[in-house]
Amino acid sequence: MRLATPIRLPAAACALVLVLAVGASEGSADQSAGATARAWAVNVIVPGQPATGSRVLAAPDDDVAFDGPYAYPADGSIVAATSVTTSVSASSGDQASAGASSQVTSLSLFKGEITADAVTGETHALASSASASGDTGLTGLTTLVVLGQPVTPTANQQIPLADWGYAIALEQKSQRVDTPTPGYHDFVTALDVFLTADHGGLPAGSEVQIGYAEANAQASEPAPLPVAPSAPTIGTGGKGAAPGEKKNGLLPVLSKPPNVTPKLSAGGYVFPVYGNSSFIDTFGALRGDVSGGWHHGDDIFAELGAPLLAIAHGTVFSVGWNRVGGWRLWLRDDEGNEFYYAHLSAYSPLAVNGAIVQAGDVLGFVGNTGDAQGTPYHLHFEVHPVGLLGLGYDGAVDPTSYLVSWPHLKDVRFDAVSGWTPVAHPGNAPKAGALLLQSSDISSASGLDPESIDRALSSKSTEGEGGLLLPQAQQPSTKPVVGPSG
Repeated sequence: MRLATPIRLPAAACALVLVLAVGASEGSADQSAGATARAWAVNVIVPGQPATGSRVLAAPDDDVAFDGPYAYPADGSIVAATSVTTSVSASSGDQASAGASSQVTSLSLFKGEITADAVTGETHALASSASASGDTGLTGLTTLVVLGQPVTPTANQQIPLADWGYAIALEQKSQRVDTPTPGYHDFVTALDVFLTADHGGLPAGSEVQIGYAEANAQASEPAPLPVAPSAPTIGTGGKGAAPGEKKNGLLPVLSKPPNVTPKLSAGGYVFPVYGNSSFIDTFGALRGDVSGGWHHGDDIFAELGAPLLAIAHGTVFSVGWNRVGGWRLWLRDDEGNEFYYAHLSAYSPLAVNGAIVQAGDVLGFVGNTGDAQGTPYHLHFEVHPVGLLGLGYDGAVDPTSYLVSWPHLKDVRFDAVSGWTPVAHPGNAPKAGALLLQSSDISSASGLDPESIDRALSSKSTEGEGGLLLPQAQQPSTKPVVGPSG
């Protein structure tokens, strides 16, 4: 659901109101079991007038918005930004989760009296029948300058604004509830400016919110345990029944996401998407078209063609196509941990089976191929620690804590990226390093079969299902290239 403008809810209408300081932002939370999230990048509140600002996103409907430049009023004299990005997600049940994120780049308030290179507000809330927790993710202000003075903000810091107002930096509050089930409710406003006197075209009592995110999750009551039948039940389902169908009269047992985040190595990892991006924790959410019926990673939303980076020094393998992941690849780091990248629009020349890459090398470009066709462009990213590879595909763990801790690179090592600007047609993306000639899948290795991986890595050219994987330099000039055009 999308609302036209941000809504300020009166306290009487909320089951829970979170107030930090005099005039601070309000966060509302529904105490009933379930999950909700809200986010907006900019909200300008003027007494006696409807609030105005960037788009508001609200979940349980997952959503993401890239809205480009923003200015209020039209000349940007009060608020100006080069881009705003917002995303929300929520999943209810006995394992409820919610997340919201908003990001503003190159912010300027009141003709440069307050500036920041980047402003991010982000919240996550998780709840199960046993516990609840949350965090503020990547919330922060980069290169904040107030009235000509650089400021290194701390949580809930109040900053005076001469004789015309004050600002609260990294405004945030959270609350855990224990009844009737565990729940966690939090909100954050990265920068909240309050006017105590007329200033810059706004009257006293006005407020400018930048980077608002709110997440609320409360677990539902767990379902009662099923009672085992006294005698076997014979049904029509059998070997090879589809997911969710009965086999010999009994529903299949579906695996559950592992609740561990083992240490991968001593360090050296980087964030997999270069440039502006947004993600929230959707690991374990229901997915009907994948193994186990749950989401095995996080979706990192970015513009079409945003460069995808090797997160660590390692080896590329299983470059190619599958029905769910579309154009995808795997990376195995030097510790043996494996990482899955899916829904690419195209590959870089480094995306060749057996290629040794450095952290930060460009492997491909964001898209929405496979079962993501028609959705916002994003990278589906998974983490498979070496100690859990014996569990097969269900050895994936929640990537959120890793992604939050990995640094975002300021430069890339792939020269071709600097001259390529993504357009609305993914067919214009750069050619792949590994080109598909006549096969539906150019990789003969399964993502988590060590023996097939070793075979793929030791082969200079790998036969696929009716096709051949060749380095780009060996591409026959007389045959049309069928590349990852989405």
